Amino acid sequence: MIRRRAARWALALCAGAALALVAATALGQRALPARLDLATETAGRIAVLDRDGRLLRAHYDGGWNLHERLSLEAMPALLREAFIAAEDRRFWTHSGLDWRARLAAVAQNLRAGRALRGASTISEQVVRLLNPRPRTLWSRWLEGWEALRLEARFSKAEILEFYLNQVPYGANRRGVLPAARLYFDRHVDSLSQAEMLALAVLVRAPSRLSREPQALLAGVRRLAQALQQDGTLDAATVAAVLSAPVVPSRHVPPMQAAHFHREVERRWQMLGASPQDRVRSSLDARLQAQAEAYLRERLNDLAREGARQGAVLIVELPEHRVRAWAVGDREHADVIGIDSVRSPRQPGSTLKPLLYAQAIERGWSAETPIEDAPLAERVNRGLHQYRNYSRQHYGTVSLREALGNSLNIPAIKALQFVGAGAFLQKLHTLGIDSLRQHPNAYGDGLALGNGEVSLYELVQAYAALAHDGRWQPLTVFEDAREPRPLVHGFDVAAARAVSAILADPGARQLEFGDGGVLRFPAATAVKTGTSNDYRDAWTLAYDARYVVGVWIGNLSGRETEGVTGARGPALLTRSLLAALADSRRPLAVAAATDPADDGEHPVIATGAEAANAESPRLLQPFEGLQMAMDPRIPESLQAFEFRLDWREPVSTVEWWVDGQVVARGEALHWSWPLRRGAHRVRAQVMGLDGATRATQEVEFRVR
Repeated sequence: MIRRRAARWALALCAGAALALVAATALGQRALPARLDLATETAGRIAVLDRDGRLLRAHYDGGWNLHERLSLEAMPALLREAFIAAEDRRFWTHSGLDWRARLAAVAQNLRAGRALRGASTISEQVVRLLNPRPRTLWSRWLEGWEALRLEARFSKAEILEFYLNQVPYGANRRGVLPAARLYFDRHVDSLSQAEMLALAVLVRAPSRLSREPQALLAGVRRLAQALQQDGTLDAATVAAVLSAPVVPSRHVPPMQAAHFHREVERRWQMLGASPQDRVRSSLDARLQAQAEAYLRERLNDLAREGARQGAVLIVELPEHRVRAWAVGDREHADVIGIDSVRSPRQPGSTLKPLLYAQAIERGWSAETPIEDAPLAERVNRGLHQYRNYSRQHYGTVSLREALGNSLNIPAIKALQFVGAGAFLQKLHTLGIDSLRQHPNAYGDGLALGNGEVSLYELVQAYAALAHDGRWQPLTVFEDAREPRPLVHGFDVAAARAVSAILADPGARQLEFGDGGVLRFPAATAVKTGTSNDYRDAWTLAYDARYVVGVWIGNLSGRETEGVTGARGPALLTRSLLAALADSRRPLAVAAATDPADDGEHPVIATGAEAANAESPRLLQPFEGLQMAMDPRIPESLQAFEFRLDWREPVSTVEWWVDGQVVARGEALHWSWPLRRGAHRVRAQVMGLDGATRATQEVEFRVR
């Protein structure tokens, strides 16, 4: 009797425990999403790409991978099979739980006396991503049941696609596409077979395995052998995989571009475009990374002089596209703070070239004599003594000498000739909108930079000088998407005369001597500026293709210890122009007659203008270019961008390679699939007027 009663109690207890387990399991279940495409998370965000289509400033904060995703069909087949073999061999046959794998894992862990194997299916791992829990046995139990519900709601293909796009890696990356760029600096399509297997192995312990190549190689070897056993790889392929080097390293360029990203988003919204679009911006990601690295290095060099912040803006002509927008803060390197590119600061002498260009438009010339003598003028009830930086005066000097040496008294007299109101109006025409006070508020000090302008505004204005006086708003888009009127900023002769002075080291010998950091290796127009008490230091430089602007100082207004434009940002500007040297087209010096002068003076002109101003010109490739194909990337995936320089509207562009038309379109660029050998290329442009113009044919070689 007692035994029967005990048995009944035991059964009741078991039933109660089972019911409690069922109830607890039901209560512990969490909601699953209606869709796995993260549509609600991506709403309101745009994917900003660089000029080559790479995602810019992705949100690597451990959250969802919203933009660097691929469809399952677009992923390499071997990559898919490798993940299934490594993480869930019976993925296609189970219903969310793999009981065989669980029992095997339990047995192995018991024998070892510690946890060696988890045996989570891919579906369970997706549940863990969707509904994170503490890592306990109870969590594992709940995740198993949620995995069953997941597979009842979604197809295997949907689950696998979500997993491959969201699986966590190191450096807060999620998904195989960001991981391929992080560890191998390439798209997943261009990975070798060994590297694809390495991605599947790395997910187990990304931080450790990326630092231990031998352990990673051992994992790749085991996975290759498993793929051979199930028939995915043959013996020859496995042998090739095992002999291939696998050396992952973190390819994380120190690129922020956060302020540029915001600028693109702001303009995109102004255009009324969809917030879910993928936007191809004008930024060159590699140039951006270089600009940020050089800026950080220069700020470190100037730490003892008290310079804490800086900014770099690089614009490519003739389309005035922003290629780099770098902001540096030595004190708060990890904080996205104030945008120094857009912050108004005192420009020092950097407005003088714009002033002298207007004076030349009004009748002066490069040889116009100006008296450089002590000058004192009434300011309110006081007397202000104007002086040059060196505190020397040179008597009668030419405009060329006055601008080249950045003399202050001649600049005051140039402003008096032009008129402060007229000069201020000219600055507004050039897009310098920060100067909004009445001309009387600035007085003669406007010529010396007593107002405040931003680096963005200065570079935009200097681009007009570099572009033969034609002013156009800077663009942050690679494709023409926003209205950008072409405005007459300066007469061609005035712009060229000023550019020639700024590019002539001989014009600045009085104050700067012969040589130094302002003497660039190639013909380059350069101007420096320093504000009162050394709070702001500037250098602006341009050639026929690029305009580079650099500001260094303190956003707080704190003085630096003698950092001038020639000492601080000039060296950084040289480094940036050197980095651009390989892609720059050379300058040519042509003779242009100043209408207000009897003589001739050298002016900067592009090679295309010196040769034939009426013909389009190939920027890429150039004559004699030598290229080599990358052995790590399948040849079918390698391409080279042909680029054309032409300022007029076009109807059609034809690209001819080796005597045959290979492409037609409206764009001034085209990606040509690389082929080994010697090739000839030319472009034929049809304008809106129906006229057809052709470039010269150039030869290049691919090996």
